[in-house]
Amino acid sequence: MRRVVLGVGNPLRRDDGVGVEVAAGVRGTDWEVLTAGLSVENALGIVHRIAPDLLVVVDAAEMGLPPGSVRRLPLAAGEQMLGSTHGLPLPFLLSTVRGCVGEIVLIGIQPADRSLGEGLTPAACAAASEVVACLRNDDLKRIPPLLSPD
Repeated sequence: MRRVVLGVGNPLRRDDGVGVEVAAGVRGTDWEVLTAGLSVENALGIVHRIAPDLLVVVDAAEMGLPPGSVRRLPLAAGEQMLGSTHGLPLPFLLSTVRGCVGEIVLIGIQPADRSLGEGLTPAACAAASEVVACLRNDDLKRIPPLLSPD
């Protein structure tokens, strides 16, 4: 089974780089790792060539939750929560590879700080470690889904 982690975000905007940090944390495992930074469209060309069974995309997401909260996001909800510092909306870009990927899992991490600067806040750093552990242990179900408010 081919599995790819795609880390998205801008490490020069503090917690916006949390997806890149998660990707770095799973290097050296049986996951194939891609770091998109801000150029998601370039990484998706590689995803298309790899045609993985599972694509896990990790990015900072404005979910209205406490900083450091981690959730599995429905692809449709991602458009409102992701991509504020990226070009085209991430769900739109992911739609270009749906035909060649078995399953896409979108993981959002609530940022505390997206201001200019390097380094994650403690909340984002802890969240990144949590996601890395889930990936290393093949336990993505441990990450709760984002529930829509009633």
